[in-house]
Amino acid sequence: MMLTLFHAPRSRSTRIIWLLEELAIPYTLSYVAIRYMDGTGDGPDPANPHPDGKVPALLHDDALVTESAAIAVHLADLAASGDAALAPPIGHPDRGGYLTWLSWTEGEFGPAIFQRRAAGDTPSPAFTAAMDRLDNALARGPYLLGERFSAADVMLGATLGWAHDLLPADGAIPAYLTRLANRPAFARAMARDAAPPAV
Repeated sequence: MMLTLFHAPRSRSTRIIWLLEELAIPYTLSYVAIRYMDGTGDGPDPANPHPDGKVPALLHDDALVTESAAIAVHLADLAASGDAALAPPIGHPDRGGYLTWLSWTEGEFGPAIFQRRAAGDTPSPAFTAAMDRLDNALARGPYLLGERFSAADVMLGATLGWAHDLLPADGAIPAYLTRLANRPAFARAMARDAAPPAV
């Protein structure tokens, strides 16, 4: 199995590096240029196979997978057994919650963050509702699935990291982020995020 992640520093592909490090499966990191939301960057990069010139893009042998949630499901299902398993298998009682959190993070929470930023000093109703949902979930366990850490936590944790300035100073959510940041795989991913200096 050959896995190549096409990655740009400080982008959505950073969380996929984190996931790969958690799963402890071999992969190659290919740094590509993209156009960032603030207008900086040199993308699109002809070396990037993503049809929209974005990241992440994962090449698994000859199969291309794009979009963060799809890549997370694909990778976690590849390594669904053993000590590094981060996805409940099909048929497991936690599978529904796992898929729900993955989809909610991308489809609901990410947009709620953008709405909150656009609203200025007044929290948007969508963001307030999302924070209440997270508080309730994290009150039941250290992770989204209770005691079980999963790929959904990687996806949510990375998304929360983009919204750190909007988060409460204490409570369940900051404590959750601290737990995630203390994971060795997170530290390894942050070290690999930046492109190595040109030789």
